Amino acid sequence: MKILVTGAAGFIGFFVAKSLLESGHTVVGLDNINDYYDINLKFDRLKELGINRNEAEVYNSISTSSKNSQFSFIRLNLEDRENLPELFKINSFDKVCNLAAQAGVRYSIENPEAYVDSNVVGFLNILECCRNYKIKHLVYASSSSVYGLNEKIPFETSDNVDHPISLYAATKKSNELMAHTYAHLYGFKTTGLRFFTVYGPWGRPDMAMFLFTDAIVNDKPIKVFNNGKLERDFTYIDDITEGVVRIIQKPIADKSDKENLFKIYNIGNSKSVKLMDFITAIEESLDTEAKKDMYPMQPGDVEKTWANVDDLIADYNYQPNTPIKEGVDKFVSWYKDYYL
Repeated sequence: MKILVTGAAGFIGFFVAKSLLESGHTVVGLDNINDYYDINLKFDRLKELGINRNEAEVYNSISTSSKNSQFSFIRLNLEDRENLPELFKINSFDKVCNLAAQAGVRYSIENPEAYVDSNVVGFLNILECCRNYKIKHLVYASSSSVYGLNEKIPFETSDNVDHPISLYAATKKSNELMAHTYAHLYGFKTTGLRFFTVYGPWGRPDMAMFLFTDAIVNDKPIKVFNNGKLERDFTYIDDITEGVVRIIQKPIADKSDKENLFKIYNIGNSKSVKLMDFITAIEESLDTEAKKDMYPMQPGDVEKTWANVDDLIADYNYQPNTPIKEGVDKFVSWYKDYYL
């Protein structure tokens, strides 16, 4: 198959593109390489995929991987209503995996316009291209943040998600509604994935795994919010990638099967881990005790996340099985190789 992976220079997109290539598919990666976090990390991910930085820096120019002729990359904004349809027109994609988005719950409070541009306008453009260029299946990133103040544990896709507490969450909820509309009106399959806290090698520098490790290594205090009384469904990147790729590769339902044209799944580890236990695992891996500065809950944060993934197990035999200690050790090993 020929698959478009947006957000290919991002954390999850990089691994999904890599896995699809290893499975023999042709992949076109797209990313705007914004500076929300260190662009050098993004360019280095692309380098791992065989894309030269000098070529990747140029907007709207397709470069081919030096490592795998089945992979090419284009720097492009999803908001670009002229060049995005042109990319679809010349490539005849079978499926699209949209992982591009303006990420970050807390940053959405400071810079709301970026989220509407990328996550709402950009997603509409993806939907329009899927409609106009007869894409069979759109797999797209939603987020566990849509559950907002939901107190029912574990989170289930049948739960009410009408009370987001960050603009980021609201944009992801809007994506689900927009995808439902397009699936209903135009008859192509859409699958939304509510990602829970993803961590692992090549991970984002704004996420807890990186922030804690980096601070401890550099003998700086870590910021522990809600005085440590937080729990997260930490999910290792390999488990996430396997789930996403299974969904992309599985044959789609018959078009007459309206119920299956629109799907939403939780994708997580199906376990809630105490933040302090997560910190302990990092301390043990680094053989260093963290200096901890305790802070109150931050705006936009929730106290606990926990994914019910029964539907994903039933439909795709999804099996997250990476223990926290193993995942943390792999991240720390990568961090030392990359930064030290």
